[in-house]
Amino acid sequence: MPGEVRKIVELMSKERGLPKEVIVSALVEGMRTAAQKKLGPQAEVEAMYNEEKGEIEVFRLYEVVEEVHNPEKEISLSEARQKNPSARVGDVIGEPVDVRDLGRIAAQLTKQILTQRIRGAERELIYQEYKDKIGEIVSGFVHRFHKRDVILSLGRAEALLPEKEQIPTERYHRGERLKALLIEVRRTGDPQLVVSRTHPEFLKKLFEREVPEIREGIVQIVAVAREPGRRAKMAVISKDPEVDPVGACVGLRGSRVQVVVQELKGEKIDIIPWDPDPARLVYNALAPAECTQVIVDEETKTLEVIVPDDQLSLAIGREGQNVRLASKLLGWRIDVYSETQYARRQDPEFLKMLEVEGLSEEVAGRLYDAGINSVKALAEADPQKVAEVGRLRLAEAQELVNRAGEKLAGEG
Repeated sequence: MPGEVRKIVELMSKERGLPKEVIVSALVEGMRTAAQKKLGPQAEVEAMYNEEKGEIEVFRLYEVVEEVHNPEKEISLSEARQKNPSARVGDVIGEPVDVRDLGRIAAQLTKQILTQRIRGAERELIYQEYKDKIGEIVSGFVHRFHKRDVILSLGRAEALLPEKEQIPTERYHRGERLKALLIEVRRTGDPQLVVSRTHPEFLKKLFEREVPEIREGIVQIVAVAREPGRRAKMAVISKDPEVDPVGACVGLRGSRVQVVVQELKGEKIDIIPWDPDPARLVYNALAPAECTQVIVDEETKTLEVIVPDDQLSLAIGREGQNVRLASKLLGWRIDVYSETQYARRQDPEFLKMLEVEGLSEEVAGRLYDAGINSVKALAEADPQKVAEVGRLRLAEAQELVNRAGEKLAGEG
C-alpha cells in the first residue's frame, strides 16, 4: 500500500523519540538483507527508501556485458536493451524485486534489524543526553530489583543503584521516588547510567539545591565526610563577611538542613565553619566536645587533641564516629586524649608501660593511677591486685606481670 512505510516511520519515530533516518535505515537494511537471503549470496542487491512514494524499493543489480559468464551478476547487452534501449556495456541496471515475494523472512529480518538499530540509537541518545551530567542529581522511581541492586526509572533511561552505593540503613520500595548522584555514564550496557546515594558529592549537591547562597557562590562547601545513613560533617566558608555560612546552610529554624536530612532518611549532619588552620578547624570539627589544647605535627599531619575528662567520650563519639569523621574532613590523623591521659603521657615511665605487650592504655591508666606506675612496679606487683585494679581475669593479670618482668630483664 503506497505510503505505508512512511506511516510506520513517522509512528515509530514519534513513539521512540528517534530521528526518522534511524528507522528508515533499519527498514532498508532489513529489506536488503531479506532479498539477499532469498536471491542467494551471488546476487547484487540494493535497497532504498523512495521518499516521494513513502515506500522501500529493492533492486537486483546486473552488469551489462557482451557475453554472460555469471548469470547471477551479469546480463547480456541485447537483453539489457530490451529493458533499457540506451544500455551500454559496463552499465549496471537494476531489476525491481517485488517485496511481497520476500514474505515472512523479510518481516522477521526487518524486525530483528530494526530492534537492534533502535536499541543502539536509544543507547547513543541516552549517552549523549547524560554524558555531561555526571556529578549532578537525577531523580526517578524505583522500578525493579536485581539481586541487591536497585534499578531506577528516569523516564526513557534506567539507572543502576548498586548495593555499595546504597545507604545501608535504607530500604527501597517499588514505585518510591528517589534522588541520587549520577557517577557513571556507559556508552553500552544496560542500564547505561550508574548512580550513588553514598557519595560525599551527593550531600553537597543536595545543599546546593536548598541553599541559594551556595548556588550563587557566596557560600562554599570546602570539605565533606560521610558515614552514609548515620552521620556527616560538612565544612563551609563564606566569601561575604556579612553572610554566616553555617546559618545559611541550616536555614531559618533548621528548614534547609532538615530537607537534606529527610532526603537522607535521618542522617545527622554537622555543619561547621571552615578554617585553614588545622588546629582551629579541629576545634570546630569535634564539636559539640570542647578542646582545651591542640598539638600540631605538620610533618606527620597529626593532631593531638586534649579534652576535659568528662568530654572524652563526646569527642570520640559512639564507636569513634565523631573523631573518625573529623579526621576524614581534615585529612589529618587525630588522636584524642583526656587531660588525665595526656598528663600520664608526659611521664616516660608510663610510655614504657605501654610497650608491654597486651597492655592497653585504658588498663595501664588504671594501674598508673593506683600506684603501679612503671614497668618495674608492674613486674613486682601482686597479680591479684593487678587483676582487681585493671578489671582483668587473674590469668590475664599474671600474663601482664610476666611480660613486664621479661621486658625489665631484657632492658637490664
